[in-house]
Amino acid sequence: MKTLKFFLFAFATLLISCGDKALIVTEDVKPTLPAQPYDYDNLALPVGTAPAGSTFNQFEFINGVPVVITKKTEITPWGATLGRVLFYDKKLSLNNTVSCGTCHHQDKGFADGLRFSTGFEGRVTTRNSMAITNPIVQNNLFWDSRSKNIHELSLQPVQNHIEMGMENLDNLVQKIEKTDYYTELFKKAYGSEEVTAEKISMALSQFVGSITTNRSKLDIGQTNNFSNFTELEMLGKSIFHSETAKCSGCHGGNNFSALDGPNDPYGGGGGSINNNDLRGATNIGLDLVYADNGLGNGNFKIPGLRNIELTAPYMHDGRFSTLEEVVDHYSEGIKPHKHLDVKFKDNLGNVKPLKLSSLEKKALVAFLKTLTDKEMAANPKWSDPFRQ
Repeated sequence: MKTLKFFLFAFATLLISCGDKALIVTEDVKPTLPAQPYDYDNLALPVGTAPAGSTFNQFEFINGVPVVITKKTEITPWGATLGRVLFYDKKLSLNNTVSCGTCHHQDKGFADGLRFSTGFEGRVTTRNSMAITNPIVQNNLFWDSRSKNIHELSLQPVQNHIEMGMENLDNLVQKIEKTDYYTELFKKAYGSEEVTAEKISMALSQFVGSITTNRSKLDIGQTNNFSNFTELEMLGKSIFHSETAKCSGCHGGNNFSALDGPNDPYGGGGGSINNNDLRGATNIGLDLVYADNGLGNGNFKIPGLRNIELTAPYMHDGRFSTLEEVVDHYSEGIKPHKHLDVKFKDNLGNVKPLKLSSLEKKALVAFLKTLTDKEMAANPKWSDPFRQ
């Protein structure tokens, strides 16, 4: 019997060459799900990021502002449950080796702790995997802001030739149709067993949109006048919101993310030339010459800072390993790029570094760590259902 089990295990992980591709045959592990779905539609968002009594079935929220749109993210418990299984299912990659969850780990704020990530054939991404926190109140997603909402984003990594390699969505649909545990999930989510690329995208959108946080030390502090904060954290909070540091000018609102709504400074109302939409991106002077220009001119999406303690390394290329290194950059490392954000320039157009003291740097890092939500990082509703 032991010999038979060993043979079956070996066969389940056999590598079969197929032309210039490689097909990984893996054990067909089924997801373990609760009898009743989690309350994915009861979103836990920070105070001020959504009007009281509103439902996400009616609007797409952009930095807390409800905007009626055609493609809205309508979150239902069974839809998000289906999305959770799809998110962690390696069958969504061409050779069954990579899932969305491979590059987005819950305990790391849905980043992966790596500078660059490894895709379905060992290919390496050219950008750092972005964290996922409160994406439903954000606009302009990915480092180059190429997607305007979660629905538009959802299948791009699946189709990417480096990340998951499933370029032909018809093949993805056929693959999901042949997987028995999806039959009932699609029926519960949509009232029909029919599998389509649109339904897959919608389910992924619902799960990703449900990933929300509002239980950090900062959130608790907002209910008790920050009596739970240390003196160092209070100093960091003051620096973060000060006119000198202007951190909150980019990482704005109670989500600490890009202010990129239609009339915001990093949205349609912020363009310096012909009122262009800045798409929530800016140039922070990382380099004089960028190997990767992002959205253009070295502009990259301003990331949200919630759970930032968990999501190292930082920047689009993961160049900074610690928050201390990030703060050092703003304090004395900004490069005088010709498209540098005006916040980092003086009246003569020269770089205006923050020049923080050692104590101020420690305080700013301490404050950033108050944005960590440990409950979110361990909540089973966002965990891997295939983990036995």
